[in-house]
Amino acid sequence: MLDILKKQREFFKTNSTLDVNFRLTQLKRLKAQIKIYYEQICEAFVKDLNKHEYDVVSTELGLVMEELNYMIKHLKHLAKPKRVRTSIINFPSKGYKVYQPYGTVLVAAPWNYPFQLTLVPVIGAMAGGNTVVVKPSRNTPNVTKVIKKIFDIFDDSYVYVVRKEEEINVLLDQRFDFIFYTGSPDMGRTLVEKQSKFLTPMVLELGGKSPCIIDKDADIVTSAKRVVWGKYLNAGQTCVAPDYVLIHSSIKEQWLEVAKNFIEKFYYTDGKLNEDFVKIVNSKNLERLQGLIDEKKVVFGGKVDGERLEPTILDGVTKEDKIMQEEVFGPIMPVIEFEDLNAELDLLEDSEKTLAMYYFGQDKKKFELIKNHCRFGGGCINDVIMHVCEKHLPFGGLGNSGMGSYHGKRTFYTFTHEKSVLQKSATSELDIKYPPANDKKLKLTKFIFKI
Repeated sequence: MLDILKKQREFFKTNSTLDVNFRLTQLKRLKAQIKIYYEQICEAFVKDLNKHEYDVVSTELGLVMEELNYMIKHLKHLAKPKRVRTSIINFPSKGYKVYQPYGTVLVAAPWNYPFQLTLVPVIGAMAGGNTVVVKPSRNTPNVTKVIKKIFDIFDDSYVYVVRKEEEINVLLDQRFDFIFYTGSPDMGRTLVEKQSKFLTPMVLELGGKSPCIIDKDADIVTSAKRVVWGKYLNAGQTCVAPDYVLIHSSIKEQWLEVAKNFIEKFYYTDGKLNEDFVKIVNSKNLERLQGLIDEKKVVFGGKVDGERLEPTILDGVTKEDKIMQEEVFGPIMPVIEFEDLNAELDLLEDSEKTLAMYYFGQDKKKFELIKNHCRFGGGCINDVIMHVCEKHLPFGGLGNSGMGSYHGKRTFYTFTHEKSVLQKSATSELDIKYPPANDKKLKLTKFIFKI
């Protein structure tokens, strides 16, 4: 690992990656590689997660290609130094914001969306002019193999994919110029502790128990349809999935019946779970999820079919139940009823800040309350998850759910340091900053600072 980092730092020092045309060429090469390996990517997802080609395109490849196309189209503008106004105190002068690459970047990715959550940050790192060490997930080995093949087109001194066990074991102890990590809050804390001695800047994309609130005036059919889709997408193995449903007691029973109908419509044929329903990534996670199911509260599903867990609904859940003590990250929907929205929002405000929050209802005042006063990474009103695929919105968490953000232009800014440069006249300036002080200088300084 030390040899790879040395090679990458030496290559970075050649300033090759500072050339925007170099970056564009590499991004176009990456785009061509992804197209070449399309079939292998889809085959790998079937082996690792039983993921249908449609799901691969819509939740993995589509978002990667959208980010690539955005960067290729806008990179020259994004990377160009931006002129800014300067104040009279620096007259005459010019101000610039210069977008400088960090250097050698680590991108550590998870298993739940192993292609998208690896490639999108790597695209940002390349667009920003960095060299990259890529650490895909070990839990999706077939997708990781294809990722390695895709990046084999690049020299190790530019992009290196870590796969050797001995390299992975020492990876987080190495010094990087920037780190982008997606995964669990516990591992995020470990990473921060290990990198604290270097004061490494980083982005953490974590998770948490993202609530989905369904108020008494919500459209029952629309909310049930969208929540069912979002909850069971990728078999619930989605960091921004609605973790649990908080529903007003007056509509709960009716909503549950509609939700069950949508589950059957989306995921069953003749009473049997569809063959392309995504599997749980491994036996350890399957056992964990089974341990969260209280059989007395199951009102739909709950059974295991090979490596797959049925879409499951638990009703009558309380906040003291086992399933409410950790992020579900699987196809289990706990349902909790409420009476007073404000009381529930107060409780959420005292809890860990979540990566997402969702609200269904029709009261504009409540929209404003959720939008302006509730603290969460990002979310939707009258939908779930879809804010993530909007390239004009930054995606990220806060507190326990992470720090930093990306997507669209924010991806570029995340992987560059915004350096400020003040260019002064070589000879002319105002003399008020120099001693000795006098009443005239004091008066002028007060005027400049509006004191």
